Amino acid sequence: MRAVLCKEYGPPEKLVVDDIETRPPEEGEVLVRVEACGVNFPDTLIIEGKYQFKPELPFSPGGEVAGTVKEVGPGVTGFKAGDPVIGMTGWGGFAEEVIVPAAKLLKRPAEMDVVKAAGFSMTYGTSYHALKQRADIQPGETLLVLGASGGVGLAAVELGKAMGARVIAAASTDEKLEVARQHGADELVNYGDGQFKDTVKELTGGKGADVIYDPVGTDELFDQCLRSVNWKGRILVIGFAGGAIPKAPVNLVLLKGSAIVGVFWGDFARREPEVNAENFKALFELFMAGKIDPLVSKTYTLDEAPQALQDLLSRKAVGKLVLTP
Repeated sequence: MRAVLCKEYGPPEKLVVDDIETRPPEEGEVLVRVEACGVNFPDTLIIEGKYQFKPELPFSPGGEVAGTVKEVGPGVTGFKAGDPVIGMTGWGGFAEEVIVPAAKLLKRPAEMDVVKAAGFSMTYGTSYHALKQRADIQPGETLLVLGASGGVGLAAVELGKAMGARVIAAASTDEKLEVARQHGADELVNYGDGQFKDTVKELTGGKGADVIYDPVGTDELFDQCLRSVNWKGRILVIGFAGGAIPKAPVNLVLLKGSAIVGVFWGDFARREPEVNAENFKALFELFMAGKIDPLVSKTYTLDEAPQALQDLLSRKAVGKLVLTP
C-alpha cells in the first residue's frame, strides 16, 4: 500500500510517499481501508518530534480516519468486514490502510459522508468534551470561541449553540467570521489587531464571557481571555495553534474567581471510554438532527500531504482539511 512517511523529523516538505507492507491485524485489532483522513495540528508536531507521543521512525502521521473495515483480528467483536467506521489512530492514517485497535473504532452512521466523517472525531470529540465535562456550560451562558473558523473552533460554535449558549465567535479576519456566522454564531469579533476584551465586555454588558474556548494560545490572545472572562468563568485551554505556549498572570484569575481548565480529549477518551462513547452517541444524534455539520473546505491526495500540513500551519484552513487516499 502507499503511505506518507516521516523518515526523519522535520517540516512537512521532508515527508515522502512510499510503498510499504500491510501486516494482518493481531489480537484486538482491525485493519481499516482508509477512504479519508483528517489533517490536524498534532500532525504538524509529531513529524517534528514535538508531540507528547513519539512513534518509532519511519511512521505515517494522521490521527483520525474514516473508511471501511477490511479485516478483523482475533478476539474482535462488534465489527466485521464492510462496516463503515471512524477510527482514532494517533498516527498512521496518512495511508491507504491502517491498523486500529478495536477500542478506538466507532461505527459511523451510514448517512455520514466519509469525507465529513474524517473531520468529525477529533474536532467534535474535543469540543464536546471541553464544553460538557470541562466547562459544564449551561443554557443561557455566553461562550466566546477563539479561532472560530478552524476545525475545533467551528465545532465549538455549533455545539455551543446546540447546548443553548449565546456564542460570540472571534477570528482574525472578517472572511473567517462569516463562516462562523453561517454555522450559528450570534456575535462576531475581529481580533486581527490582537485586541478583543473591550468588544467582548460591550457585548456582555460589562460582565465578560462565562466560558472562553481557546485553541490559539498566544501570550497576547490568552491575556485578553483572562481580561474578558466573567466572574466564575472558565477558560478552556485547547491547544497552541498560534505556535507559542502563553504565560498567564494568575492574579487576574484570582480577581475574577475564574478557572483555567485544561482539555486533553485523547487521554480523556483513554481514561473514560464509557463517557466518551456516550459523548459520541450524543454527537451522532446531533448530526442526524442537522444541528452540527462538519465543514471540510479542501481535500488533498496523499502526494499533497505536505501542502495540506503547510496550509494548516499557515492558518489558511477554514473548517477541516482532509486527505483522500
